[in-house]
Amino acid sequence: MPGVRRPATAPLVAALTVLLSVGLLVAATGSVDPAAVAQGTDPGATPPLTGSSAPSAPPASAAPATAPSSTLAPSSPPADAPASEIAIVPVANFRSAADGTTTAEVRAVLAGTSKRYEALELVAGEADAILAALGLERPADPVRLIEASDAAVLAADLAEHARRLAFLRADALGPSVRALAWEGVDLFGVDRVRSLRDWPLRASLPATLAGADPFDPASTWTIVAGGDILLDRGVSRAVAANDVDFPFDGGTADITSRYCCSSFGWELPRARRTGDAGAVRHLLEAADLALANFENPAPDRFRFHAHGTVFSANPALIAGLASAGIDYVSLGNNHIRDAGGAGVIQTRRNLARFGIAFSGAGKDLAEAKAPALLEAGGLTVAILGYDTIAKYYAAGDDRAGNAQLSAAVAKADIAAARTAGADVVIVYPHWGVEYRSRPTDAQRRLAHAIVDAGADLVIGNHAHWAGAMEVYRGVPVWYALGNFVFDQTWSEPTMEGIVLELTFRGTGLVQVRMHPYLILDRAQPNLLDPAGDGKVVLGRVFGASKGLLDW
Repeated sequence: MPGVRRPATAPLVAALTVLLSVGLLVAATGSVDPAAVAQGTDPGATPPLTGSSAPSAPPASAAPATAPSSTLAPSSPPADAPASEIAIVPVANFRSAADGTTTAEVRAVLAGTSKRYEALELVAGEADAILAALGLERPADPVRLIEASDAAVLAADLAEHARRLAFLRADALGPSVRALAWEGVDLFGVDRVRSLRDWPLRASLPATLAGADPFDPASTWTIVAGGDILLDRGVSRAVAANDVDFPFDGGTADITSRYCCSSFGWELPRARRTGDAGAVRHLLEAADLALANFENPAPDRFRFHAHGTVFSANPALIAGLASAGIDYVSLGNNHIRDAGGAGVIQTRRNLARFGIAFSGAGKDLAEAKAPALLEAGGLTVAILGYDTIAKYYAAGDDRAGNAQLSAAVAKADIAAARTAGADVVIVYPHWGVEYRSRPTDAQRRLAHAIVDAGADLVIGNHAHWAGAMEVYRGVPVWYALGNFVFDQTWSEPTMEGIVLELTFRGTGLVQVRMHPYLILDRAQPNLLDPAGDGKVVLGRVFGASKGLLDW
């Protein structure tokens, strides 16, 4: 339901000051090397305060403020737009491991005593109103308050300066920054408030951005996406020793030490559960849509495999996915025909029996290429699954198999999905090189072609490692999320992965969070602290993304 605005909390003088303040803009450059994260260094370590915006100066009472247009949102409102109570959100660098912030931390930033941030950054025309809403004043040391000309400049600055905290109006937020909880309350993600009545942070700002609708949490919806799920081999044994829900009951974990070595020569982690049982399940259940890759057939006459790389799963184990809240799985992969053509057809039927949607394989090529159409946020979401690995498993006009991906196929199928009524199109490709995080040139060309064809999101798998992220023409591409429920315990990279928590506002992606995890007992992902042990897998992602991701 639409949010209810609270009475104004900022003094009238603050609202007038918004119309008069002017930010000073200086040009400079800076960088944060993603590879530093992969080497275990602090991703928040940045050079001294430099960038495309300047330390704050006192408001210039003689000159009216201007608000240049922003690429994060429609044009800024005119200077004489009427003020209203607008939701504002604390934000940080996209790669930040922080979950939230507080008034006390903002006060410490302005006083120069924060251990996490060096400065606060605000849009110049909004600075005084936001400070008034926080009950704070401009700092005595002007270097602690940076003013950007607009939201786009502010976002670019955060990408360059990870040790800055900032605030943006909620209707100007984009995925290139990390929205933080305020005093333990979230405006984005699966645990978001559903009404502005429950969001505690407002500022007296112009009512709307030109051409934009006022922000309403009721217009947001979420996707949680995971990587490869196996229900054969070691996972089947783990389920037999526990229950069908075991793979999705993971909580949180710590890595306590590492030791040498697996039979393949890899150093392995020792870990312990730290509580929060069901945290992974909560992510899946609370999302509007939960997605994954189904890395095996589940035929009626399955056969357990103790080892090897030919799979088939007991279809009864699909109940675990359904009870965890998984809504969709891709069948477009290099194992879906491991039980033959009949296995493909039966897998589709068995998934449907548990209420799980699918795409990427079928009784023939037309069925394999057909999108899954799901509803979320009042919109139709189409998901197309594809394989590029096992051409010998390709579907044909009269042959069951998977949908093979090419630029031409993606263009035709995305157009067909739009014709079928899709508001959002997601492509789930199975591609790349196993045990490699960096995408090949061919993968990148194909990803770009998919985006050029009109996809809104690309979520890849197959590598069994968490891989690179790229943003092409504003569209995020995840090349691989890694194993999600899998038994490859012979190396740390195959035991770790990321699960995506994505927030949309209407058809637009506005927030991204990547949750790192470690698989325990050969089957169960458990969340890792992104500021602690999770830095290893996140570092692998950001290291592989060097030159591809400027967030």
